[in-house]
Amino acid sequence: MSTTSDNAVRAYITTHRDAFLADLAEWLRIPSVSADPGRAPEVRRSAEWLAGKLAETGFPVTEVWETEGDGLPAVFAEWPSGDPSAPTVLVYGHHDVQPAAREDGWHTDPFEPVTVDGRLYARGAADDKGQVFFHTLGVRAHLAATGRTAPAVNLKLLIEGEEESGSPNFPALVARHADRLACDAVIVSDTGMWSEDTPTVCTGMRGLTDCQIDLYGPDQDIHSGSFGGAVPNPATEAARLAAALHDDDRRVAVPGFYDGVIELTDRERELLAELPFDEERWLRTAHSHATLGEAGATTLERIWARPTAEVNGIGGGYQGPGGKTIVPASAQLKLSFRLVAGQDAEAVQQAVRTWVADRLPAGIRHEITFWGATRPCLTPLDHPALRSVVRAMGRAFGTEIRFTREGGSGPAADLQDVLGVPVLFLGISVPSDGWHAPNEKVELDLLMKGVETAAHLWGDLADTWRPS
Repeated sequence: MSTTSDNAVRAYITTHRDAFLADLAEWLRIPSVSADPGRAPEVRRSAEWLAGKLAETGFPVTEVWETEGDGLPAVFAEWPSGDPSAPTVLVYGHHDVQPAAREDGWHTDPFEPVTVDGRLYARGAADDKGQVFFHTLGVRAHLAATGRTAPAVNLKLLIEGEEESGSPNFPALVARHADRLACDAVIVSDTGMWSEDTPTVCTGMRGLTDCQIDLYGPDQDIHSGSFGGAVPNPATEAARLAAALHDDDRRVAVPGFYDGVIELTDRERELLAELPFDEERWLRTAHSHATLGEAGATTLERIWARPTAEVNGIGGGYQGPGGKTIVPASAQLKLSFRLVAGQDAEAVQQAVRTWVADRLPAGIRHEITFWGATRPCLTPLDHPALRSVVRAMGRAFGTEIRFTREGGSGPAADLQDVLGVPVLFLGISVPSDGWHAPNEKVELDLLMKGVETAAHLWGDLADTWRPS
């Protein structure tokens, strides 16, 4: 696009900014807390509100999709481009939000949006209603600047209603509607940037699998003087498992754990090193006093690009005041494993099961319960759709766009696995936005940059990418 088109996009956004923010505030007032069964009607009202607003935006198809059982609804929308060779792009986000109450430490009512010093405060302002909603003004600005009556790409949206509750019904929803969701790429607008001054594109998220290991020894608590030292102690074995989880280099010691791991390239390491990382500041954010992790990896590599194992909890035996000299009957260990591209969650689960069974002595019975898995996803740096995202953000922000990954996990990989297409990330939130915390907010200038990026993206994709 020309500079004139850039100016036209900005002019349209400026003209319609106030109406856009008023609509967003109306949506934010709906307390769509998916974790609270009592607010299930509000999650449904949120879905219906969004479907109506997408129809107002111009999407000719808007539908509220039910999930299985008593699951909460998602929203689907579709706007064909009219060009059979144009790419088809699916935007993912979610309309449910985390619980919030004034007594949690909010300065104002979390469901009554307030704007102060260019920041919009409300639950969901950044995670994720604000980042979903910028696509509505973005596509309208795209049409206004280009004179089109339909987007340059075949545009679809899938906005989930259970992400903040672990997306329990999302894989089944995607599988059931795979034909309607078919696309060439997925854009996830449920992520963030490095900072206000360093706009970035995320290129990958780690996966997750976690478990509880229950250990059983004597049939009841027994006297440690009469029997201790002569029978296996499940609390001791829980501690031994926890201690054996890593080797001296802090690598995960479960055999087969690293099978398939896609290692960082030299170029990816260079790109991570370009970020203005302040380790002392990061430690303050982490409420920690020193860094520690896999030898040979930097802190950013450890939290973004390396697989990990963590002891989330360990317990067993007497926990009350004073002493109680027993060999306890049982103990528990909770573990979580963050996975990176190339790892298979089911293979990791089996490796953990084998490792535990091989390390426990006779006389200790055990059960392992895994709570499902989230797969990792990774976008190749040379993918043409990623280059379009970077160019569109560069035009909006007027500066070089750098690259990050996310250490956490999300449902994006379900879309990647079922639909067989790359997942890309477009988010404008910054760490200070306080996701899941009191006083969540979004920077309004950055929100408008998200609008502008979306306005540029669809034309760039159509001009530069014709997937086979």
